[in-house]
Parts: sequence; structure tokens; C-alpha cells
Amino acid sequence: MTQDQWSNIRQRLLKTVGQNSFTTWIAPMVPGDIKDGIITLNVPTNFFGNYVSQNFSDLILHEINAEGIDVSRLNFAISAKPAAAVETTPAQAKHTTAATKPAVATPESVTTTAPLDPRFSFDNFVVGKPNELAHAAARRVAEGGPVTFNPLFLYGGVGLGKTHLMHAIARELQQRQPEMSVLYLSAEQFMYRFVQALRDRKMMDFKELFRSVDVLMVDDVQFIAGKDSTQEEFFHTFNALVDQNKQIIISADRAPTDIKDLEERVQSRLQCGLVVDLHPTDYELRLGILQSKLEVQQKTYPGLDVENGVLEFLAHRITSNVRVLEGALTRLFAFGSLVGREINMELTQDCLADVLRSSERKITVEEIQRKVSEHYNIRLSDMIGPKRLRSYARPRQVAMYLSKQLTSRSLPEIGRRFGGRDHTTVMHGVRRIEELKQSDSQIAEDLELLGRALKS
Repeated sequence: MTQDQWSNIRQRLLKTVGQNSFTTWIAPMVPGDIKDGIITLNVPTNFFGNYVSQNFSDLILHEINAEGIDVSRLNFAISAKPAAAVETTPAQAKHTTAATKPAVATPESVTTTAPLDPRFSFDNFVVGKPNELAHAAARRVAEGGPVTFNPLFLYGGVGLGKTHLMHAIARELQQRQPEMSVLYLSAEQFMYRFVQALRDRKMMDFKELFRSVDVLMVDDVQFIAGKDSTQEEFFHTFNALVDQNKQIIISADRAPTDIKDLEERVQSRLQCGLVVDLHPTDYELRLGILQSKLEVQQKTYPGLDVENGVLEFLAHRITSNVRVLEGALTRLFAFGSLVGREINMELTQDCLADVLRSSERKITVEEIQRKVSEHYNIRLSDMIGPKRLRSYARPRQVAMYLSKQLTSRSLPEIGRRFGGRDHTTVMHGVRRIEELKQSDSQIAEDLELLGRALKS
């Protein structure tokens, strides 16, 4: 096969599979000899060859035959030749970074199963009080110096910036220390690779890949909960990397102790480093995000003006998460451009009627717990924990009462969020506060202040 033929095949595959899949799975392959209708494709690892064989072999065969080359089967061979030696067009080279190449035979690369999003960098991460600690910790890890806290565990609800920070860390590490081996993937992909290695009897390849990296990054680790074999392998991988003083960075949608069906020993390991909560956004942070995104939209739609007060209105009304907030602004600009109108309050309310309805203020149990612990000046862990001292028990009952009044959660659900307590304990706490607010003016005042703060 000539270089021109392979280049033509690659161009057609790029159009078919898209840039991310092409960069990750097609670009690193180097064609070898053709013998008896079998073409050899040199690939970085066994896992890489298996994945391409299962997901792209028919497509590759079709494009090879379309080029007039008589081939009926693909053979994959491990090559020590680094993927960077593969010819790329200028356009492909622009998108192909060390952070988006799969694992190669040598460790001198940033590797990833989940392609890094170019939008997610530290430069465009808007910092505010709810996320400043998470941002500072992520920055420290991204400097790539000696391991200071291991693992770094980032957790928070949907759309609060966990994945943004994970991508930013991987990108910064790649830029600062391109020789460093960084593996970034989701917990689901970790599980898929583990199951595939078991099925193909290639556990040694699996262990070698995961235990030879300098930095392991796993997104959405809550997905391995309840998967006993995967948890066990994750546990051993975790220990092996920590013993080698290698950095581990984990994200999840909740704290380790709150992940149901996660083994106690895994929970313990995840808590032994720095656990950081990305709190729900406040008004100032939401407004800052909108102002940052406004500059981007105005470059896309030059000449389209936004009336004073629109951004403030959106920051007040859309409190669910950052993705919804950014999506609302994108929709406004697209709509304003299509109808040729300035983005004013009338257009905003017409265009975003469904978003505004669904974004009515929804108070969470976690938010109530934080507000109550701050109000009574106690640690959140003490209020949720097992201690029965009056200084913790009374705020705990207040939080249970407010959770019952201000959310749609059932008593068993509320109990689970208060350290796994029984629903009868919650019921007793609610009744006790109902009695006290009639006779204790301080409790009544506390409830009034907390209710007003939560609804604002």
C-alpha cells in the first residue's frame, strides 16, 4: 500500500467516524505488509488492537477495498513505533494533541480514553466562592510537582464544574510536562477495559497499563459502586499507584461516604487524600459565568446587543446548574440572530419560557444541611454524624424539619442523607421541632431566618 492510498483511506475514515474517534483510534495506526489478502496494521497496544478490531474493522476493510486494494482480513501487530510518527494533515495535526492519543508502548505521553474538550481549561473556568477551593486544589495538582494530597477527590452535583476541572488538569499536565504519562478516563471505561481484559485473558496487559502511569484520573467513580470485581481491581490499582507515590485524581457526584454500594475499604482509600465539594453556584458566580460567556457569544453574533438587566435576570432565575445557564444564553443569541431582534427582557421570557419554568427554585437536602450547620456554627460532618450531644442533635432535627417542609423527599430518603438514619428518627425530629417552634421563640426565629435564606 502506498502512502497516498493510506492517506486517502484516512481522509474518508475521518469523515465517517469524526475527529475524536479518528484522533484516538485511527491516526495512531501504521499500515504494514499485505500477504494472502491479510493486511497488518501496527498498533500501540493489545487493547488498542482489540478495540479497533471490534469497533472499526468492517469500516476499515471497506475503505481499503474502495481504494482498489484486495484485502479480506485485518491483522494487528504491536509496534514500538510511537504514534507521533504517523503522517497527519495540517488540519488533523491541529486537533491531535498528546492529550488525545491512546496509550503507546512508551510512557512518554498523556493518554486518554475520553477525549479532552478544548473548551475546558483553567483560563475559562470562572472562580467564585462555591468552587474556589476545588479550583485551587486542581491548580496545585496540575503543576505536576511532588504529590501533596493523594487522591484529590472532587465531588458535586451535575453541571458544577467537576469534568471541566478534570480536563483542565490533564491539559495543564500535558503542556507543562509532556513526558509525563497521564491516563484520563471515566469509571465506566475503566470497568469496560477490566471486563474486556478478563474475557480476553489479558489481565497482565490491563495491570501494566494502569499501574505504569504517573497520573491516573477517573471521572464519575460512583458508577463502579455495586460492581464487586471492578471495585476490587480498582482498589488494588489505587494501592499500587499510591505505593509508587503516583498522583490519583477522582471525581464523583457525591462524597465517598454517600456513594451507596461502594465497599468500605474503597471509601476509606478515597477519603485518605483531599476531598473537595463543589457547592451549588451562587448569584455572583452565575453572573460571572454569564459575563464570561457573553464575550464568546458576541464574537459569534457580532452586532447583537443584550439589554441591561438580562444577565442579572438569568443569574437570579436559572440556579440548577451551569450547563443549563450556558445553554440558555446560547439559545438567546441564536434566537435573537434568527429573528433579528435585540435580546431584551421580552424576548428572553418568550424564548426561555420552558427553561424558566423548569428552573423554579428547588431546594435540596444537602443545601439545607449546609445552611443549618453554618447557622449553628457546627461542622456538617458532626450534624450528619452519629453524635447525640444536644449541640448537634437540635440542629440535626431543625435540618430534618426543614427538609420535610421545603423538599419533596420522603422520610426514608431524608434519613439516608442524615447518615443512614431510620425514617422513624426523622419523624421524631420533625415532630419535636413542630412542638418547640410553638414554645421556644429562639427555635421559631431560627426557622424563619433559615427558611428565608433558603428561599432567596
